[in-house]
Amino acid sequence: MIKNRIDLITLGCSKNLVDSERLMGQLAAVGYKMHHDPEDPKGEIVIVNTCGFIGDAKEESINTILGLTELKKRRKIGQIFVMGCLSERYRKELADEIPEIDRIYGKFDWKQILSDLGHSWNDSLRGQRLQTSPKHYAYVKIAEGCNRMCAYCAIPLITGKYKSRPMEDIIAEVEGLVANGVREIQLIAQDLTGYGIDRYGRYNIAELVEKIAQTPGVEWLRLHYAYPNDFPMDLLPVMAKYPNICKYLDIALQHASNHVLDRMLRRITREETEQLLAEIRRQVPGIHLRTTLMVGFPGETEADFDEMVDFVRQQRFERMGAFAFCEEEGTYAAKHYKDDVPADVKQRRLDTLMTLQQEISLATQQEKVGRTFKVIIDRLEGEYYVGRTEFDSPEVDPEVLIPVESLPMVSTAVDKSLKTHVALTVGKFYDVEITEATPYELMGKL
Repeated sequence: MIKNRIDLITLGCSKNLVDSERLMGQLAAVGYKMHHDPEDPKGEIVIVNTCGFIGDAKEESINTILGLTELKKRRKIGQIFVMGCLSERYRKELADEIPEIDRIYGKFDWKQILSDLGHSWNDSLRGQRLQTSPKHYAYVKIAEGCNRMCAYCAIPLITGKYKSRPMEDIIAEVEGLVANGVREIQLIAQDLTGYGIDRYGRYNIAELVEKIAQTPGVEWLRLHYAYPNDFPMDLLPVMAKYPNICKYLDIALQHASNHVLDRMLRRITREETEQLLAEIRRQVPGIHLRTTLMVGFPGETEADFDEMVDFVRQQRFERMGAFAFCEEEGTYAAKHYKDDVPADVKQRRLDTLMTLQQEISLATQQEKVGRTFKVIIDRLEGEYYVGRTEFDSPEVDPEVLIPVESLPMVSTAVDKSLKTHVALTVGKFYDVEITEATPYELMGKL
C-alpha cells in the first residue's frame, strides 16, 4: 500500500470516464498521486466508478469490488470507495452484501468524496480534469440524465431528468483541452440531440456544434448518441458545412418493427425512422451511421425480428452493434411485460443479425480499398501503427493498420549509413491509401 496514492478504476461508458477524469483533477489538485485503471492497485484508497446499465455491467462492477476486498484483506490496498451508477441505485444492497466497502457514494456525490477526505471541491477547476485517454482525443459530456423513459432503460432512474451544461462552460472546456494538445473532440451525452431543451427552451445542439467546430485547434469533432424522435434537423446543414465535423453519427434505433417500437415506448415508427435516415444521408453525403439494435424484447415475434433483419439489409448501416434484452428492475418493461423470449432464441436472433452486419461491414470496408483518407494515429502496436478515419470512433469502430515496414526508409541521426523506417507521430494526421479490407480492419500505406 502506498500512502497518498489513490487508484481510480472506471467501468462502463465514456460518460463515466469523464466523471472519473473530473474527480481525478480535483484529487490531484489537493496533492494526491492519481493512478487510473492500475493493473496492480496499491493505493491507500481505491475508488471504483461503477456501471449499472445492464446485467453484465453490474456483474463486472461487483466482481471488481470483490477482487479489491481480497487485496484489502492482504493489506495491498487501503480503503475501498464505490461511486457511480451501480451505487446510485443499489447503495443499501452494496453496504449490506459487501461490508468491506468503506464508503459508498452515488453518481454525483463527488464533492462529498473531497469533503470526507478533509478537502473542499474547487469550483475554479471547473472543466479541468486529468485526461486518461490518449492526449490527442478527449470526451466532452454536454448533459446529464435523460427524459426519454424508454421501457427497457434504467438510465433515467439512475441519472434523473435531462440537465444541459451551460454552453459557455462546454466551449471553455473544449478550449482548455485543445490548449493541452487535444485535436479530436468526442461530444457525448445520453441524448445528445436533446441538448438545450431544459436550459434554453429549445434544442440547441446545432448552435453548440457550430461553435465547437469554429474553435481553433479542433481538427475533428465527433457526435455520439443522438435520439431519432424529435431529431433537430438544423444540425444536418451544420454537419455538412464544416469539414472538421466528422461525417459520423451514433444514433441508437433499437428496433424496426412498429409493434416492438411501440412496446419500447420509443415514440417513433419504422416509416418515420426511414425518412429521417434518408434525410440525414441526403444532407450529409458520405456520412457513416452507427446504430445499436436490441433483440428479444418482450413480445418480439419471429415476424418482428424478420422485419428488423429486412430493415438492416435495406439500410446497410456502416457501423452497427446489437445486444439481447435484459430486464432491468424498476423499468416500465419490468413492471408491465413478461420476459417471454427464451435465452436461446435471443442468442439465435443476435447471431443472425450480427452475421448479416458482418457481411455489410465487409462490403462497406472494401469500398474504401484504393482510396486515400485522412487518418489520425492512435498508437504503435507491434509492427503496426494503428489509426482511424473520420468514420471511426475509438475502441468501438474499425481501425487502420499501417505496417511499419511499408514506411519509407531514412538515414539514422547517429550513422548516416544506417537506414530505418520513418516514424509516425501518435496524435498526428496522415494521408493513407487503403490497400486491404476486412469487416473490422483496414490495411493502408502512407
